[in-house]
Amino acid sequence: MLYQLREAQRAVLTPLSDWAESMSKLYVNPYSPVSLLPFANRMAAGFDLLHRMGKDYEKPEFGIKSTLVDEHEVTVAERIELSKPFCRLLKFERLLPKSLAHRADDPTMLVFAPLSGHHSTLLRDTVRGLLPDHNVYITDWIDARMVPMSSGNFHLDDYIAYAVEFIRHLGPDVHVMSVCQPTVPVLAAISLMSSNDDDRLPLTMTMMGGPIDTRRSPTEVNNLATKHPFSWFERHVIYSVPTTYPGAGRRVYPGFLQHAGFVAMNPDRHMTSHWDYYLDLVRGDLNDVESHRKFYDEYNAVLDMPAEYYLDTIRVVFQEHLLPLGRWDVRYAGKMQRVKPADIRRVALFTVEGELDDISGSGQTRSAHDLCVNIPAAHRKHLTAQGAGHYGIFSGRRWRESIYPEVRQFVRDHATRIGAPRKKTPA
Repeated sequence: MLYQLREAQRAVLTPLSDWAESMSKLYVNPYSPVSLLPFANRMAAGFDLLHRMGKDYEKPEFGIKSTLVDEHEVTVAERIELSKPFCRLLKFERLLPKSLAHRADDPTMLVFAPLSGHHSTLLRDTVRGLLPDHNVYITDWIDARMVPMSSGNFHLDDYIAYAVEFIRHLGPDVHVMSVCQPTVPVLAAISLMSSNDDDRLPLTMTMMGGPIDTRRSPTEVNNLATKHPFSWFERHVIYSVPTTYPGAGRRVYPGFLQHAGFVAMNPDRHMTSHWDYYLDLVRGDLNDVESHRKFYDEYNAVLDMPAEYYLDTIRVVFQEHLLPLGRWDVRYAGKMQRVKPADIRRVALFTVEGELDDISGSGQTRSAHDLCVNIPAAHRKHLTAQGAGHYGIFSGRRWRESIYPEVRQFVRDHATRIGAPRKKTPA
């Protein structure tokens, strides 16, 4: 019923938001007589803020049209490599000229974006940073309310199956990066592939800010997942998609509830941000205004998660800690198999954490090293990014200037399989 009420609210707010947008433009249009009033800027700013607080935020575009390769601007085309009911594997294809044809052999990087509320475009800066030196692919998760019931359910085991399929499709010379939540299913996928002697394993796995062992330095997010029994989540956050969407009847964790949770973590910060946005509009500080819009266009765009996947994650990752305890059984290759990270021997491991991460606490990602004990020490690396929060490890200045160079060098250092003769790579 809550989802239906939310849809009714949206039906009321949408025309109000559109009206507020029109009024805002009326007060700044130089041909409008009301724009000459002494309080016109304040009225325009107020209506603009009202418009943005009431509007419906759609999935943003990646918007990456070009990149620099050897100081040459190269066009980038976004295309679908594989299409699954709940995910599209996107390729950012660099249209290299003949003079740069040799760069087609750059390392292939498969980026696993989180399925945890926001769209994969949240990793836009990650992709932009990787493109000059890599052939980049990313998982683009589909809003569950847009997936018809005929496509079946989607469990955490299905996420692992998708990960295995994508790695195999691009393997065996692919490098894998998982950001936040997917560190757990991706580690499971590579563990299962190793246990079954799969010859299409990735060369490296870079894991960034993920909840591999949430018993370490638990955050507010972790505490929320543990202070309620599992049945509470089934009763209070799972709802059915209304009939107005293709996924009508599908049980989901709605995006609007997730967004409310995001805001509730730092309500004062968001209130201050919106007030500063209003003042910037009044002053005409367009640079800060545009920065605010870009951030909240991304932050406010959320998707519904399949209920089965969300509940599996709550139980396996946050409440029962099955991965670090070595008790996680997954359906793989037609049967239940135990996830054994110790079976990984030929995939190099790089973990990255943010010093100030308030979502995945210190040590949660680094615990992957304690599980992958049979990866030779020379092929394991950890980085704690000083001064970086959760988003700072994959977006922004610290990602571009401090973290990405380390990732790039790690990939270059592992251009060949562990134990195989090293290939000569250009500096």
